[in-house]
Amino acid sequence: MKIPGITKAYVKPLLPPRPRASHKGDYGRVLVAVGSRGLAGAAILAARAALKAGAGLVTVACPESERKIIACAVPEAMTFGASCSGGAFTAAAAAEVAAFAKKKKIDVLLIGPGLGDKPGARAFALKLLAALDIPAVIDADALNALAAGPRPFKVKSPAAVFTPHPGEAARLLGRKVTDRPAAAAALAALTGGVAVLKGQGTLLCSGRKILKNSTGGPELAKGGSGDVLAGLCAGFLAQNGLARGFSSGTAFGSAALAVYLHGLCGELAAEELTGRCVLAGELLDFLPPAIRSLER
Repeated sequence: MKIPGITKAYVKPLLPPRPRASHKGDYGRVLVAVGSRGLAGAAILAARAALKAGAGLVTVACPESERKIIACAVPEAMTFGASCSGGAFTAAAAAEVAAFAKKKKIDVLLIGPGLGDKPGARAFALKLLAALDIPAVIDADALNALAAGPRPFKVKSPAAVFTPHPGEAARLLGRKVTDRPAAAAALAALTGGVAVLKGQGTLLCSGRKILKNSTGGPELAKGGSGDVLAGLCAGFLAQNGLARGFSSGTAFGSAALAVYLHGLCGELAAEELTGRCVLAGELLDFLPPAIRSLER
């Protein structure tokens, strides 16, 4: 089965518009529900990526004990500290974060990076997803919480993006991933959203539509790379959703744009730093030239 590729020509029209007469509210309010003790780096990478993608306002909801670390590392983002125990969210934190999201009229939720696997953190993820009916990007430990929780686990909004690597996909599906296109289709059907099955030749699937990414390589095979991708997905989804309407279509397009640019950032970074030496935190340094290459 030949799968169409995600190309420069495909993603160029998907860049969110940036009118001169605009303000930060036009580019979306993103809530990044992330982090735990020892995993604050994932929260920082995801928040920076959402901001770098162009989101107007980004707030990091994190365990109160980790708030100072994250606030110092990402001064451009706001922070909201919630109930925690041992450096991780408790189940009670979900109601606090949900109330904050509704009060601040959050447009897009990104949940998962660095949450950890403590029972309280997993309960937090499930409760927050059940409480909020807004577009969402579900990544990392939030995917593992869904895999270990009750089924079915479809989220409320049709504009939802799920970003598993093969191990997380296997946990969600209950079987090892051997046929990647079939697994991507099964994930889309299981979640009711856009499935982004990461790996060499990342696959995007929504219903019957499936695409294969054409950018990126082994320079992306480092911890933190997925956190950056999740942040880019959320940032682009917030902007495209406000400009074009939140739907499964804008979720698919925003994810395709994020995946393509993420891979292109890796290629540009590898040219300068070598594929071995690229750090996840350095990928965003190459986002401006990656975007310029689309705009030219």
